[in-house]
Amino acid sequence: MTMLIGFIGQIWAAEEGQYTKTITVAQDGTGDYKTINEALKKVRGDFDDPVRILVKDGVYKEKVLVNNTLKNVTIEGESRKGTVISNGDYASLNNMGTSGSYTMRIDGNDITLKNMTIENTAGQVGQAVALHTTGDKIHVIDCDILGNQDTLYATGHNSRDLFDNCYIEGTVDFIFGAATALFRNCHLHAKRDGYLTAASTPKENLVGYVFHNCKVTADPEAKNVHLGRPWRPYASTFFINCELPKGINPKGWHNWGNEENEKTARYGEYNCKGPGANEKERVGWRKTLNALDAAELTDPGRIFARNSVWIPY
Repeated sequence: MTMLIGFIGQIWAAEEGQYTKTITVAQDGTGDYKTINEALKKVRGDFDDPVRILVKDGVYKEKVLVNNTLKNVTIEGESRKGTVISNGDYASLNNMGTSGSYTMRIDGNDITLKNMTIENTAGQVGQAVALHTTGDKIHVIDCDILGNQDTLYATGHNSRDLFDNCYIEGTVDFIFGAATALFRNCHLHAKRDGYLTAASTPKENLVGYVFHNCKVTADPEAKNVHLGRPWRPYASTFFINCELPKGINPKGWHNWGNEENEKTARYGEYNCKGPGANEKERVGWRKTLNALDAAELTDPGRIFARNSVWIPY
């Protein structure tokens, strides 16, 4: 109980801005550092108290790595549209692969991103990640995550991610990976035909991706958008109280060309609305949810249950 109380206190201190230290990044030299990577190098990995890196407006053409020694760090932009982290790597460039194509990668734990844009500008050249998360207890608030294929790589078998009020756009599999991630009040936008998600949830994890009170939109030419396809057999993705556009394929879900995935994939919807919420036409192998299922799937305390406590504010 003491550990839990201490952790809750730490969260609320960070929420109220009571950081032990604030580091300012400004391209014009008025801050402590001119680049985000320089600031990250000055944060002690063994520092338990919350630290904020405040990033002033500007386009930061960096490949940002929050390494696995860091924890209790908030990276906060001055404004959502004005603070931009931008890079244009892609998987086939110098054989870097999908995992190496990121604009920003978070391997540390207890990391918060807030009020900024993270973009991959490579264009439609295959896999090109904007944000790659592998750490545990990652909270992303009021951020725009922009790209095409594989925009958001939320992965890590034991990783827990929470996305609040974020905008995420892409084309194919643009939210993918093994993490348990809850998306609350987010806006997903399909730029063309493709797949919103490609989860690779481990069999032993209760749930993978949950979209709660989210809005999905699509470009007018997008007429064949699937809610998800299983990158791995036990992929788990649910849409609850979401708004779905007419560009959603009536079947909703795809088996990635393998009927065996239909026996293991965990997909479903509950109380979704809009022209794309066509329950009668959905594939027969999706899960049928009731109100109790929906309540449990949207409860952070339940879906984020692990050996360690995480009660994100």
